[in-house]
Amino acid sequence: MSYFDAASAAPLHPVARQALQASLDEGWADPARLYREGRRARLLLDAAREAAADAVGCRPDELSFTPSGTRAVHSGVAGALAGRRRTGSHLIVSAVEHASVLHSAQAHEAAGGTVTHVPVDRTGRVSPSGYARAMGEGTALACLQSANHEVGTEQPVAEVAQVCRGAGVPLLVDAAQSLGWGRVKGDWSLLTASAHKWGGPSGVGLLVVRKGTRFAPQGPADERESGRAPGFENIPAVVAAAASLRAVHAEAAREAARLRELTERIRARVPGLVPDVEVVGDPVRRLPGIVTFSCLYVDGETLLHELDRAGFSVSSGSSCTSSTLTPSHVLEAMGVLSEGNVRVSLPPGTGREDVERFLSVLPGTVAAVREKLGAPTEATPSSAPADAVVVDALGRRCPIPVIELAKVIGDVPVGGTVRVLADDEAARLDIPAWCDMRGQEYVGEEPAERGAVYVVRRLS
Repeated sequence: MSYFDAASAAPLHPVARQALQASLDEGWADPARLYREGRRARLLLDAAREAAADAVGCRPDELSFTPSGTRAVHSGVAGALAGRRRTGSHLIVSAVEHASVLHSAQAHEAAGGTVTHVPVDRTGRVSPSGYARAMGEGTALACLQSANHEVGTEQPVAEVAQVCRGAGVPLLVDAAQSLGWGRVKGDWSLLTASAHKWGGPSGVGLLVVRKGTRFAPQGPADERESGRAPGFENIPAVVAAAASLRAVHAEAAREAARLRELTERIRARVPGLVPDVEVVGDPVRRLPGIVTFSCLYVDGETLLHELDRAGFSVSSGSSCTSSTLTPSHVLEAMGVLSEGNVRVSLPPGTGREDVERFLSVLPGTVAAVREKLGAPTEATPSSAPADAVVVDALGRRCPIPVIELAKVIGDVPVGGTVRVLADDEAARLDIPAWCDMRGQEYVGEEPAERGAVYVVRRLS
């Protein structure tokens, strides 16, 4: 079995396992107590904080351990907004932030605040000028991930931090995906991360608040972790998280070069092995181990199940695998194909032979899924083409609306139109993306009693 979903959770690093086992015997007592066992636990906690702070590039008293990366984000956003409530209540986030940031933004908006979502380009990258345009009087906080969790695109954090500093606005960086590869550059004000992303144990997050940043912890007061993360610290897990972070940083340069070569191999070969595939994300400014592609005419959930049966654990941002049946907000913001989406995120130590076996299995797996769904092999014009064809795909999930569109596009003459009636949210993203991939014109969307009508004009 090949585990290719390190962006969700990396396997426990050997150093983390050793540190966890060793500290279970020494770090069980309350570090706030003055007796021997408490002092021993406090020494372990302080040493872990110093090690983690050194890896992040901050002062130990600026770093707090939280029960998760999500809690770190929620606490960081809420505390920073509360600390600057006299300035205003405007929050800026990118359109591709992790759900934890977007949920915090939704809560802020529900409480009466305002939120601006900065758009991204087709690679998933923001422009610093987008943050500059969003700034204004009353802006309390800006948020930007260091690298995207679905497509691996690295963001221009240092440049955006400079924009924020010039406007006097703190920048919170979600560094969950990138911190294991090294420090986040730039003059940021707050930073969050999660240990299970770099091979530490789950249940440990980091929240860094730079000195001079206005911050007011929310919720009932607690004396632990500077009041930013109430509750008894999980010292063995914290020690393991800090030890593994230092270990992966020591290995980062070598592993990054090796994994980049493997993911570049996937990026280069998949389009030649599988027809009708779009590789997404920035081809250069991206994390070492992540490569993402989307396959036309494929149900993402079925594809992931089939790859699992073949021995590969991969993930997806496709709406076809989501219980909400809505497209991935990341892929939607990028304007790329969402159906049949596969994210391969290689953990350190992945061998070349594992990647080669994946590339040998993928074409047949995709072809089998397409055959089950009745996907077209090529457009065959009818003997009596009509100037317009209507496809009724109401009640049918992705990728069926696109499959039905592809089946009939040859039934209209060049210049004729196909009108697709669909109520699946993914169609709003996937039909324009299909047009881009197949050289057809997406005319636009029209309202309907149920769902919407998507109009496509045949160009070739």
